[in-house]
Amino acid sequence: MREIVLAGGCFWCLDAAYRVVEGVEEVVSGYTGGSVAHPSYDLVCTGTTGHAEAVKVVYDEERLPTEVVLDMFFTMHDPRQLNRQGNDVGTQYRSAMFYRDDAEREAFEAAIARAGEWWPGEIVTTLEPLGEFFDAEEYHQDFFAKNPTQGYCLAVAVPKVNKIRAGFAEYLRG
Repeated sequence: MREIVLAGGCFWCLDAAYRVVEGVEEVVSGYTGGSVAHPSYDLVCTGTTGHAEAVKVVYDEERLPTEVVLDMFFTMHDPRQLNRQGNDVGTQYRSAMFYRDDAEREAFEAAIARAGEWWPGEIVTTLEPLGEFFDAEEYHQDFFAKNPTQGYCLAVAVPKVNKIRAGFAEYLRG
């Protein structure tokens, strides 16, 4: 199993989209990239901790290539929006990829280059060393499945899931 940590706006959306993908074994919503030990959702939402809402995606690389996982990431969010995704504004919603080592950083750089071929304008996704990842509170885990009729999920998460369904049909769960 391989795991990567990505941030692209609200973690509920990334979580929901990756869960429909075959080969993804686990998705954990959490916080990383900040300076406060054991941050809470309320604290991260202030935008003062430096943390991003992120997901840890655990997947089987033999069934789901890393390049595909990363291309999905750039499909489901707009990497040109600095410190925001839509109406979610603040550094906690930044587009970021958190690398463990040089090989992972190089894979992330290659994914940014690929995304630059289909996104017009400047990609502002940051590459940051992975520090400690803090799991978000339990009610954030698999939020979309627990709250499928919640307004935000319908307005924001569903379109992102649909982008993955449309663009990566061969990788969807059966």
